[in-house]
Amino acid sequence: MSTRTLLLLGVCLPCVKRNTSKIRIRRMELDTNLNMDEFLFAHDPEKMCKTGDVVLIRELAQRLTRLTTHKVEKVVYSLGDITDPITGKKVVLGKYRDDIEEANCLFGKSTKGFDYSKSLPRGRLVDTKDFTHGETYIKYHEDGTEQPFAI
Repeated sequence: MSTRTLLLLGVCLPCVKRNTSKIRIRRMELDTNLNMDEFLFAHDPEKMCKTGDVVLIRELAQRLTRLTTHKVEKVVYSLGDITDPITGKKVVLGKYRDDIEEANCLFGKSTKGFDYSKSLPRGRLVDTKDFTHGETYIKYHEDGTEQPFAI
């Protein structure tokens, strides 16, 4: 039995449509034949979400287009900045950053270790290593030229 859901949590993917974000929704329903995700298009005129962000989307009362049925409500977690929803602490690979810092104080910090307290938030590498803000388009042919925003 299917029920309608007004609020959904999903991951933002690259999208070619203007003022729209493509969102991957994980449905926790058992299907013996298929194990697939659901993809929805959400209206995002302010370009709040970038590729990889976990976002909350809300169903629109009336469709904007044939495919655009939801709108982006807010960005819950930005990519690379994982936060435990219960405690509110930052997480790295299943460990709290506080616990990692405490272990570094006890056993000595590695010279090659990454320092999260000195790192800047996402967005500082725009146009150098972070190309998620760029306008995406469909790559129709391989002509040997660099096409960083093609999907």
